[in-house]
Amino acid sequence: MEEPEEEKAGIPPWVMTFADLMSLLMCFFVLLLSFAEMDAIKFREIASEMAKAFGVQREVAAIQPPMGTSPVFDKFSPGTPRPTETDSVRQETTEQRPQLRTFTSDAQTEASVEALSAQKMAESVEQLRKVLENEIAEGSLQLDHDRKRIVIRVEERGSFPSGSADMTGQFQSLLDRVGEVLHTLPGELTIEGHTDDRPISTARFRSNWDLSAARASSVANALLRTPDLDPRRLRVQGYADTSPRADNSTAEGRALNRRVEIVVDMSDPVDSLEARARELIERGKSDMAWELEW
Repeated sequence: MEEPEEEKAGIPPWVMTFADLMSLLMCFFVLLLSFAEMDAIKFREIASEMAKAFGVQREVAAIQPPMGTSPVFDKFSPGTPRPTETDSVRQETTEQRPQLRTFTSDAQTEASVEALSAQKMAESVEQLRKVLENEIAEGSLQLDHDRKRIVIRVEERGSFPSGSADMTGQFQSLLDRVGEVLHTLPGELTIEGHTDDRPISTARFRSNWDLSAARASSVANALLRTPDLDPRRLRVQGYADTSPRADNSTAEGRALNRRVEIVVDMSDPVDSLEARARELIERGKSDMAWELEW
């Protein structure tokens, strides 16, 4: 009877199962580590290196001997954690005392000031327009104005005979009414005489300069019949034919050039009114129109 052969010592059977389990666990954790940053390019690089490490290789010409580096950590870098953005509302305090009034910007202030001065100028022009309504409708007189000046332009027709500085009775009556309004308005009054370019030479007027200055002087004397009109406000100027309104080559143009203009220069009153308006706006006045008078 043969005796059984003695079993040789070797690797226990469970070692293979344990080795397989360890390999699977290592692969599992390597995959978890690689998913920490979802970068498709890096994932493909890692997968390629892992394939090489587990024997799935292609024939690649060896240029240098392989280095003993980890195929995973050579290409892997962990992602940078980013905090979640949240909206926050914070209350800021200051030691300064709160302002009780709200001031407008410089542009708004200037616009308000100009609007107020334009309103006052329009009111002054309307006073004169009511007095001169008939003459304006007839065309013997024109009323113009800009931001700081009012111009009453009187045509020669109906005011002075040709070549004369003696005004008609109708024109004298008109100037009486104009003077009653002008004494209520501020500013300097300049009476300007103008002629056409036709030369004149008479016993009284040697040139158009004499004629234009004499007509302006006649208007000034007529305005001074108004008791309350301060004579220190008046200026008389003769321009002859140096400031034409139209072409002197036609009869119509020459007629337009023969005129007397009463210029109310309100530059200083307008500047003073605007300065007061700025002061009232800065003080927070809401209704200041009644406080702004010439």
